[in-house]
Amino acid sequence: MKKLIVLLCLICFCNTYAQSNEEDDIKAINKVLKKQRIAWSNNNLEEFMEGYWKSDSLKFYGSNGVTYGWDNTLERYQKAYPTKNHTGKLSFRINDVTKISEGAYYVLGEYHIKREVGNADGIFMIILKKINGEWKIIADTST
Repeated sequence: MKKLIVLLCLICFCNTYAQSNEEDDIKAINKVLKKQRIAWSNNNLEEFMEGYWKSDSLKFYGSNGVTYGWDNTLERYQKAYPTKNHTGKLSFRINDVTKISEGAYYVLGEYHIKREVGNADGIFMIILKKINGEWKIIADTST
Protein backbone atom coordinates (compact mmCIF):
# COMPACT_ATOMS: atom_id res chain seq x y z
CA MET A 1 0.00 0.00 0.00
CA LYS A 2 2.84 2.39 0.86
CA LYS A 3 4.43 1.75 -2.54
CA LEU A 4 1.16 2.60 -4.28
CA ILE A 5 0.85 5.88 -2.35
CA VAL A 6 4.46 6.81 -3.14
CA LEU A 7 3.88 5.97 -6.82
CA LEU A 8 0.71 8.10 -6.96
CA CYS A 9 2.49 11.00 -5.26
CA LEU A 10 5.35 10.74 -7.75
CA ILE A 11 2.94 10.73 -10.71
CA CYS A 12 1.10 13.78 -9.34
CA PHE A 13 4.38 15.62 -8.75
CA CYS A 14 5.66 14.88 -12.26
CA ASN A 15 2.36 15.97 -13.82
CA THR A 16 2.30 19.20 -11.81
CA TYR A 17 5.95 19.91 -12.69
CA ALA A 18 5.29 19.33 -16.42
CA GLN A 19 2.28 21.68 -16.36
CA SER A 20 4.27 24.32 -14.50
CA ASN A 21 7.14 23.96 -16.95
CA GLU A 22 4.77 24.40 -19.92
CA GLU A 23 3.23 27.47 -18.28
CA ASP A 24 6.72 28.95 -17.84
CA ASP A 25 7.54 28.21 -21.48
CA ILE A 26 4.34 29.89 -22.69
CA LYS A 27 5.01 32.94 -20.51
CA ALA A 28 8.53 33.21 -21.95
CA ILE A 29 7.21 32.84 -25.52
CA ASN A 30 4.61 35.55 -24.90
CA LYS A 31 7.41 37.79 -23.59
CA VAL A 32 9.30 37.34 -26.89
CA LEU A 33 6.16 38.26 -28.83
CA LYS A 34 5.54 41.30 -26.61
CA LYS A 35 9.10 42.54 -27.23
CA GLN A 36 8.55 42.07 -30.95
CA ARG A 37 5.26 43.97 -30.86
CA ILE A 38 6.87 46.90 -29.07
CA ALA A 39 9.90 46.96 -31.38
CA TRP A 40 7.68 46.83 -34.49
CA SER A 41 5.48 49.63 -33.20
CA ASN A 42 8.63 51.70 -32.61
CA ASN A 43 9.69 51.08 -36.23
CA ASN A 44 12.72 49.12 -35.02
CA LEU A 45 12.85 46.14 -37.37
CA GLU A 46 16.32 45.08 -36.21
CA GLU A 47 15.06 44.77 -32.63
CA PHE A 48 11.90 43.04 -33.91
CA MET A 49 14.15 40.48 -35.60
CA GLU A 50 15.81 39.61 -32.27
CA GLY A 51 12.88 37.25 -31.75
CA TYR A 52 14.04 35.23 -34.76
CA TRP A 53 16.79 32.62 -34.92
CA LYS A 54 19.84 34.38 -36.36
CA SER A 55 20.64 31.59 -38.80
CA ASP A 56 20.65 30.85 -42.51
CA SER A 57 18.22 28.03 -41.61
CA LEU A 58 15.44 30.44 -40.55
CA LYS A 59 12.43 30.17 -42.87
CA PHE A 60 9.77 32.80 -43.50
CA TYR A 61 6.84 31.82 -45.73
CA GLY A 62 4.65 34.62 -47.00
CA SER A 63 2.73 35.66 -50.09
CA ASN A 64 5.96 35.95 -52.11
CA GLY A 65 7.16 32.44 -51.27
CA VAL A 66 9.83 31.22 -48.89
CA THR A 67 12.57 33.52 -47.62
CA TYR A 68 15.59 31.70 -46.21
CA GLY A 69 17.84 33.10 -43.51
CA TRP A 70 17.81 35.84 -40.90
CA ASP A 71 19.50 38.50 -43.07
CA ASN A 72 17.16 37.87 -46.00
CA THR A 73 14.12 38.00 -43.70
CA LEU A 74 15.24 41.33 -42.25
CA GLU A 75 15.80 42.66 -45.77
CA ARG A 76 12.32 41.47 -46.76
CA TYR A 77 10.78 43.34 -43.81
CA GLN A 78 12.79 46.49 -44.57
CA LYS A 79 11.59 46.53 -48.19
CA ALA A 80 7.96 45.82 -47.33
CA TYR A 81 7.85 48.24 -44.37
CA PRO A 82 10.29 51.06 -45.23
CA THR A 83 8.95 53.78 -42.88
CA LYS A 84 7.12 54.27 -39.59
CA ASN A 85 3.98 54.96 -41.65
CA HIS A 86 4.30 51.40 -42.97
CA THR A 87 5.10 49.64 -39.69
CA GLY A 88 2.40 51.47 -37.74
CA LYS A 89 1.19 49.97 -34.45
CA LEU A 90 1.19 46.18 -34.20
CA SER A 91 -1.09 44.06 -32.07
CA PHE A 92 -1.46 40.29 -31.85
CA ARG A 93 -4.23 37.95 -30.93
CA ILE A 94 -2.76 34.62 -29.88
CA ASN A 95 -5.28 31.86 -30.56
CA ASP A 96 -3.24 28.78 -29.63
CA VAL A 97 0.15 27.83 -28.20
CA THR A 98 0.92 24.13 -28.48
CA LYS A 99 3.93 22.14 -27.37
CA ILE A 100 5.45 20.11 -30.21
CA SER A 101 8.21 18.50 -28.19
CA GLU A 102 10.55 19.41 -25.37
CA GLY A 103 11.87 22.87 -26.22
CA ALA A 104 9.59 23.51 -29.22
CA TYR A 105 6.14 25.08 -29.64
CA TYR A 106 3.95 26.42 -32.39
CA VAL A 107 1.83 29.53 -32.05
CA LEU A 108 -1.28 30.34 -34.09
CA GLY A 109 -2.47 33.90 -34.12
CA GLU A 110 -3.68 37.01 -35.85
CA TYR A 111 -1.83 40.26 -36.38
CA HIS A 112 -3.32 43.71 -36.79
CA ILE A 113 -1.31 46.72 -37.94
CA LYS A 114 -2.93 50.11 -37.54
CA ARG A 115 -1.23 52.61 -39.84
CA GLU A 116 -1.66 55.75 -41.92
CA VAL A 117 -1.01 54.01 -45.25
CA GLY A 118 -3.87 51.58 -44.60
CA ASN A 119 -4.32 48.95 -41.96
CA ALA A 120 -3.05 45.42 -42.45
CA ASP A 121 -4.46 42.27 -40.90
CA GLY A 122 -3.58 38.63 -41.28
CA ILE A 123 -2.88 35.32 -39.65
CA PHE A 124 0.35 33.60 -38.73
CA MET A 125 1.83 30.38 -37.51
CA ILE A 126 5.26 30.49 -35.95
CA ILE A 127 7.45 27.72 -34.62
CA LEU A 128 9.68 28.57 -31.69
CA LYS A 129 12.57 26.56 -30.37
CA LYS A 130 14.61 27.08 -27.24
CA ILE A 131 18.14 27.71 -28.48
CA ASN A 132 20.96 28.40 -26.02
CA GLY A 133 18.37 29.11 -23.32
CA GLU A 134 16.36 31.61 -25.43
CA TRP A 135 13.10 31.18 -27.32
CA LYS A 136 13.61 31.94 -31.02
CA ILE A 137 11.30 31.78 -34.01
CA ILE A 138 12.75 29.22 -36.41
CA ALA A 139 9.90 29.27 -38.94
CA ASP A 140 7.17 31.81 -39.68
CA THR A 141 4.30 31.71 -42.11
CA SER A 142 2.18 34.85 -42.36
CA THR A 143 -0.57 35.93 -44.71
